[in-house]
Amino acid sequence: MVYGNYKEQMPAVLRDSFQFLIIDDDPAISRFLVTYLRQKGHTCQALTDGFQTAAWLADNDCEVAIVDLRMPKVDGISLISFIREINPRIPIVVFTGIGYDEEKMHAALRAGANGYVSKNLPIEQLYCVLSRVLATCQQRSRRDALNHTPAALLGAN
Repeated sequence: MVYGNYKEQMPAVLRDSFQFLIIDDDPAISRFLVTYLRQKGHTCQALTDGFQTAAWLADNDCEVAIVDLRMPKVDGISLISFIREINPRIPIVVFTGIGYDEEKMHAALRAGANGYVSKNLPIEQLYCVLSRVLATCQQRSRRDALNHTPAALLGAN
């Protein structure tokens, strides 16, 4: 369904497959994440230049964004804020090589990130965070769908 200028996903049942966008300037990391997530049954695209994000999002659908914080041409925090302006509901998870930097983590969360994972941790940690974020978003979508259901369908008089 389309509401305003962004697409809202309202799944009737829990889904197992999602469309990921990976934004990381390191091609090896991007290839690794694409391979890993595709093996898990997801669809993935990768951008190695954060400046490509606007054009990509204008022409493609994405249900989850994975963003690196430190990239040469664009700051990850600014990119998160930009994605939030385009689509306020898309889950964004930071996957960064700067490790656990409390200041950067809080800045990313204030900008709109839903999760933060260090590249120094096992890849399974990223997948756990992605799973948690997606479950939360699915619950919110179901709750929003119920709140928009006409009263007659809910058995009200």
